[in-house]
Amino acid sequence: MASDGGTVAGGWEFLLSSPRTVFLLAGPSGSGKSRVARKAGVPTLNLDDFYYDADHPGLPRTLGIVDWDDPSTWNGAAAAEAIKELARTGRVEVPRYDISASAAVGTRVIDLGDAPCFIAEGIFAIEAASFCRSADVDVVACYLDRPTWLVTMLRFVRDVREHRKPLPVLVRRGLALAGTDAGLKRRALAAGFRPVSATEALAIIAAPVRSRQQ
Repeated sequence: MASDGGTVAGGWEFLLSSPRTVFLLAGPSGSGKSRVARKAGVPTLNLDDFYYDADHPGLPRTLGIVDWDDPSTWNGAAAAEAIKELARTGRVEVPRYDISASAAVGTRVIDLGDAPCFIAEGIFAIEAASFCRSADVDVVACYLDRPTWLVTMLRFVRDVREHRKPLPVLVRRGLALAGTDAGLKRRALAAGFRPVSATEALAIIAAPVRSRQQ
């Protein structure tokens, strides 16, 4: 999917057109994006680190709390600039966000070294694609496609294990998100993302690494 700026490439044709390949990995909360990123063994930019702090003015609210699934709780422009800087220079300083505290608690540096690619993953990766186009950043866009029942279960187990929010909030949020996953997939496909399994995502991400080694 092309625009006046960057390109969202759902296939393989982009993989060798840049010295550093940027993979945008989208999918519902709990679908396994972070797990795929860890298994891929390449540097990762966590898009969740660009959430606004809970005291940021004007954040949307639902069920009496901040609606952290609303893209307006997230600084997409800053995330796109970080992706652009990392792709251009191989190094960037980013916030370190604590979800349980709903606040940034410091910063960290991502250094690609000699890695030929990196992953930018998070629930707002679909929105990140639009910001990347505006910032003239080309990306390979994949949507991690898994059954809703499985995603719902994995999300709840993860959120309880990590003490992300109080249990009643996690239950309400989980039930609400289960009803929106299909719409999220439709938006991803409309934005040029390619639906993939975890295995397929790992194979696509491995391509630049194999090319560098040949």
